[in-house]
Amino acid sequence: MAAQSRVRIAVPFRVPFYAPFYATVELGAYARYGVDVTMEIGGSGKAVVEALLAGAADVAWGGPARVMHDMDADPESPLRCFCSVVKRDPFLLVGRDQHPEFRLQDLPAFTLGSVSEVPTPWLCLQDDLRRLGIDPDKVRRIPDRTMQENAAAVASGELDVAQLFEPHAALLEGRGAGAVWAAAADRGDTAYTSFIATARHIDERRESFTAMCRAMADTLSWIAAEGPKSLTDAVQGHYPDIERAILETALTRYFKLGIWSASIHISRESFDRLGRALLSAGSVKALPSYEACVDGTLAEDALAGR
Repeated sequence: MAAQSRVRIAVPFRVPFYAPFYATVELGAYARYGVDVTMEIGGSGKAVVEALLAGAADVAWGGPARVMHDMDADPESPLRCFCSVVKRDPFLLVGRDQHPEFRLQDLPAFTLGSVSEVPTPWLCLQDDLRRLGIDPDKVRRIPDRTMQENAAAVASGELDVAQLFEPHAALLEGRGAGAVWAAAADRGDTAYTSFIATARHIDERRESFTAMCRAMADTLSWIAAEGPKSLTDAVQGHYPDIERAILETALTRYFKLGIWSASIHISRESFDRLGRALLSAGSVKALPSYEACVDGTLAEDALAGR
């Protein structure tokens, strides 16, 4: 095999719905296609974008929403997204007790702790409410607490329902202190996580990025075939602070919800659904252009060369 091409990946934070990215490393898929990756956690989506723009990273993973916002603020933005990995929203509405009859239309009757760490979960949820004819401003919302704080408030009965990702939901369930009322994934495909790079880096590192897309396509196919238990086996070492049983519960839920892509193509439908949510919230001034934000040629080349 030819010498490995080194690629620096900026990582926002380490959570279970990013499991395919870690599985790709553990399965040797990047190495199989001649790519040697190093990963450095930046701590936030904003931080990884800053690393890309500063040249401190070659590629990052994160939300296409970051690219949409940057393009809306500056039509000359160099950011592009490619290679769909998380195709559905991984956030959950978790309440203290079982509520099997809950409908999203019922949310204004409860006090909600929404996500403060990142904007996209609430931007998408408020759009879901608007589409049901519900004014999101009618929701009694606590917007400025962390997910950990909101999870604790649900467990204590101080808060009706919280917007959480895994493993918070599985941890609450495991303690008998919470139950999932609704899954945002049920709205359908919503472009949630992909690779992000600058147009210049895509031109300069096209061969390496195409190889990364091939590796991810292999991993996503493996997850679909092998299931969440095997995925847990593969990535457990990347989540040392999460007990094995909790991690498997979290990954099993995500597997059943179909949040990981079957195809590495970022579909126009999933991109537009996300864009319309940002627009309805006033988070962008105009519906982002798929062609401006997405480089689909890398996925096309990757799949053609497999």
